[in-house]
This record gives sequence, C-alpha cells and structure tokens, in this order.
Amino acid sequence: MNNIANIDDLRLFVVLVEEGSFTSAAKKLNIAKSKLSRRLMQLEQKLGCELLIRTTRSQQLTETGRLLFCESRQHIEALSQVEERLALTHNELQGQINISLPLEFFNRAISHIIADFLQQHPKIAVTCHHYSGSMPAFDPHYDLSFVLHEQTLPASNWIARELASFPQAIYISKQYYEQIFPADHDANSLTIDTLATIECVLAEQNEPWFFRQGEMEHVFYVKGRAVLSSPEMRLQACQQGLGVCKLPKYVINNQAKQQNISMLDMVCPPVAQRLSVLYQSRNIAVKTRTFLDFFQSRIGQLL
Repeated sequence: MNNIANIDDLRLFVVLVEEGSFTSAAKKLNIAKSKLSRRLMQLEQKLGCELLIRTTRSQQLTETGRLLFCESRQHIEALSQVEERLALTHNELQGQINISLPLEFFNRAISHIIADFLQQHPKIAVTCHHYSGSMPAFDPHYDLSFVLHEQTLPASNWIARELASFPQAIYISKQYYEQIFPADHDANSLTIDTLATIECVLAEQNEPWFFRQGEMEHVFYVKGRAVLSSPEMRLQACQQGLGVCKLPKYVINNQAKQQNISMLDMVCPPVAQRLSVLYQSRNIAVKTRTFLDFFQSRIGQLL
C-alpha cells in the first residue's frame, strides 16, 4: 500500500462518507462533483485498493474504506479542533453541527434552545433530523444523537453521556376511571397486576412497562388497542378514554385539571425516563461541545 499524499485526501474522503453522497459532499466542500470523484479515484490508486462501492443510487464502504474512515476521522477531527481554537483567538465559533433527535422529543422546547444558541453563535449552522424507534442508527454523519430510554443503552462504539432523568406516571381520564372502577372503589396504591385488567395506550407493540420497588425493577407487559409513538397522541387518546397511558410528567406540565386526567397512585411507580447523548469520539469538536454545554445548561426548559 502506497503512502497517502496529503491530509486533504483524508479530509475529502471523511466528508464524503459522512455526507453519504457525492452531491452533498461536493456542496459542503465547495468543489465540483466531478473533481471530488476524480480525487477519490486518485486516492484509491495511491492506496492500491477500492474504498467505496458506488452505484447510481448509493455508496457503500468496502472493508478497507471502513478501516480508513474509522482511523482517519479522529485525526481530521483533531485538526478541525486546532483550526477552531485558532479561529477563536481571532474570531468566534463557526461550522456545522448535525444532530439526531427522537421523534417524540419535546420539539417546542428544543427549538427554543437551538434558536437561542444560534443567536449567540451567528457563524454556526445546526441541522436536526428526527428518527423513529427507540434507538438511532449509528450514522457518522451526526455529531450528536439524543436518546430517550428507560433501560441501560446497548453497547456500541459510540460514547454515551446521560444528561437528565424525567419522572413518569400512569395517567387516566375521568371518563375511563368511572368506566373501570366502581363508585366505592379505593384507587389509592394500585398494584402492577391491576394493569392486566386495564386497557393501556402503548408507544410500541408488545411494549414492556418498567416499575421500581426500592432498588428492584419489575417489568410488566401491558395490552392495548392504541399504539401511538407520539406522547402527545398518547395523551390525547388517554383523554378520550381509550385507556391509561405512561408519560413523563413534563408532558402533562401541570395541566392535568384542564386536560381532565389524573395520575394513578401506583404502589410501584414507573421508572424514570432518561435522556442521553451519543457521540463518536472523546475528542469532540469545540463547537459541538459548546452546543452540548449550552443544551445542558438549559435543560430545565424541558421540564
């Protein structure tokens, strides 16, 4: 294998992989797509191996390409950090931050946080994408991926940092409460087994609900006809009497009276929902770390 001629070869290759297409990478690098394609061919010739398998619709890394990307990316990031620090001595933070957010993330509060950050840093651009499901794809395109979870995150090559936890509760509408409980029924301190006879509004099929009893956790598989990924939709279904729902308390936001729902008193309360952020390297870029610090300082807005 021949030596790589210069660091620009690596930078172009890393950007191409991160952007996922020649068109997007060429736009980010501000060069013609034909020139980028030619530079990649020259790099492959220097190395004596194919790095990308290209079709008209997609591009896929070869094993050699994956190795080169993983090994090169941290060095490119380190150089970018040096450039950022040098720029800071004369100017201010600049560049692009790509963020991945779960579909059920508190969008209104997040949009305010991002807007405030951009106002403070006019030379930074932020792009947010939503994903569905419990976990994001581990896409190198994203600088930060936020995850809402109740259990320990699965092992990966990404670094996970827990930012906050949000208490949860089981909610029920007055209409459904009167339907399932007799008038003289004492609904205080309900057990988990009570949920076996109650219709539940779920976030996903075959969803387990986790409850805490001291240091122990209990899992209970609930049933229900309504499966709604959006917490707002689950709340609305609960209000309409389709069943009880488990929600973080910030979703209710002290509006229970207006929403005609109340919180069930459970012997074992639901476990808290946790918010974590995933990133690819401990050598996180200055602009990204600045955003993350800003986000954490404003996280109280989510409650």
